[in-house]
Amino acid sequence: MRIGDLSAIAAAFIGASPLPALTATIVVYIAACRIHAFAKRSPLANPVALSVVLLVTLLKLSGTSYSTYFEGARFIHFLLGPAIIALAIPLHRQIPKLREAWVPLIGGLIAGSATAAVCAVGIAMVLRCSGVAVASIAPKSVTAAIAMLISARIGGIPSLTAAMVIATGICGAMLGGFVLNALGVRRNDLRGFAIGVASHGIGTARAFQISEEAGAFAGLGMAMNGILTAFVLPVVFPVIMTWLSK
Repeated sequence: MRIGDLSAIAAAFIGASPLPALTATIVVYIAACRIHAFAKRSPLANPVALSVVLLVTLLKLSGTSYSTYFEGARFIHFLLGPAIIALAIPLHRQIPKLREAWVPLIGGLIAGSATAAVCAVGIAMVLRCSGVAVASIAPKSVTAAIAMLISARIGGIPSLTAAMVIATGICGAMLGGFVLNALGVRRNDLRGFAIGVASHGIGTARAFQISEEAGAFAGLGMAMNGILTAFVLPVVFPVIMTWLSK
């Protein structure tokens, strides 16, 4: 039997039932977590990044399209919503600290959100990306569901935005700790909030590995940045483009 025939059989098997796709996703993530633990939980061995590489390799070798895989793994995608809502539980435990720090948190949110958008647009324009590509990259630091809607509204390509969002989250989860260490930021609440603003859900997952406090503030940063960007970026994006093009 030829390799092409084996790939066709594997693709049909994965697409015929949700069980193979779910099983593959869970097994790959468990393997990625084992590798992460073997690497002494180094952020450079991020389980999400490893899972993406392993799953892409598996789909490529089996000749399975992403749409076929996604149909089978849709249940995991559905669980993303409840998982985000569940972030309210650890955040609720931090309410006393939130009441004391809401002013600096809002200041950090505005600074972080503005820096993410302006730097993304500026770098894209320096690299001479097209206007559509610039619009697709601008909301990269917002969670995917919101970023894709923003992208469509300002003239970007939502699918490209989704890819940039994932890449941003992985990079933030892997490198955010090193950057914060270099800047001398030691408090878990500040570290978590910064990671959440810059790296949304993937960064938040990484922050929970630091501590529950860091994870709670990362979830807060992710939510606040999503809301702020959704309201502000569609209005200021044309202004940023005009300013940077001068």
